[in-house]
Amino acid sequence: MSSDNPLPMLEKRRIEAEVIKEIFDVLVAKYSRAEAEEVIGEAIQQSAIAQGREFREALGHTPGLQDFAARSDLWEMGGALKKDVLVSDDKRLEYNMTHCAYADMYRAMGLGDIGHLLSCNRDGSFCIGYNPKMKLTRTQTIMEGAEYCDFRYRMEDD
Repeated sequence: MSSDNPLPMLEKRRIEAEVIKEIFDVLVAKYSRAEAEEVIGEAIQQSAIAQGREFREALGHTPGLQDFAARSDLWEMGGALKKDVLVSDDKRLEYNMTHCAYADMYRAMGLGDIGHLLSCNRDGSFCIGYNPKMKLTRTQTIMEGAEYCDFRYRMEDD
């Protein structure tokens, strides 16, 4: 698929989740639920770091918050996410996510109890590969039952 017509991130996550669900079930049967969650969580974090690195390399320069905000369309395609932007500048990007189709999708797939590992877990880890000076603070997510997700990105000073 060309970069002019990328696969919506929601669809990519659905495809990944179909495979991960089977892997998770095997891990739970062989080890324990806690160990399965640890393995899946770690693998997803590593994947997010690698994806952040790929996005940075494709951009061709060290990305900032405005670059990140400009690429949010991949995650939002088809109305997958709805957000209220509170602050958007070079040092801070803050918004409340008020709708999350990722949470809806994972629940419909019977993965609502590990959806936070499959999706929310990626957000802060993505920053490590994208720009390690970019930090995310979040205290609640729709995936884990909150009314909205509170995304608070900031750029650390040199």
